[in-house]
Amino acid sequence: MTDAPRQRGRFITLEGPEGSGKSTAARHLVAWLRGQGVRAVLTQEPGGTPLGDEVRRIVLHMRGMSDDLEPRADALLYAAGRAQHVARVIRPALERGDWVVCARYADSSLAYQGAGYGNDPEEMRRLQEFATNGLWPDLTLLIDVPVEIGLERTRRRTEWNRFEDTEEIAFFETVRAAYLRLATAEPERFALVDGSVSVEEADAAITRAVAGRFFD
Repeated sequence: MTDAPRQRGRFITLEGPEGSGKSTAARHLVAWLRGQGVRAVLTQEPGGTPLGDEVRRIVLHMRGMSDDLEPRADALLYAAGRAQHVARVIRPALERGDWVVCARYADSSLAYQGAGYGNDPEEMRRLQEFATNGLWPDLTLLIDVPVEIGLERTRRRTEWNRFEDTEEIAFFETVRAAYLRLATAEPERFALVDGSVSVEEADAAITRAVAGRFFD
């Protein structure tokens, strides 16, 4: 007699422009899932592995390097970190039946490196397919917030950040618009969440979306 195959875990990503509260929402969602008896892994991009952490340092926090990246080099660095993340963390967790909650994933590259920095959108999508080996989320929670509100929140941070400290508001408007187009194009995968409300209200909307998709 053999054991029944273990059911694959669910893969949930949180996306949104700067200051939308993705990281906080991801932590709270994992805590809620664990309260429902779900084994859940919390991770983020760029990051999630030693290589991903190094990519994060290069693309976000190194003055004189982060702010001088050629757009294709930038996209490839993100893709390299993502490929390692999928292979070493995300896919193994899903295969052992755990759920994975990730703050930022491939849609971020489509919005930032694609729309924001002008890399060809079809090439960017092919790059994400290659980096992820075709692994896309079961649910993407897009936490949308007006650019002015999001940037005001980020001003409370102390660590230098390439996006927040070098880009003009038009860049962030472009990124936000790109996210909204992605959500419109794939309504079966995306759930839109108002990120301008309180943390508690956003958390409630997120848990409703997750419960409606997977628990009802």
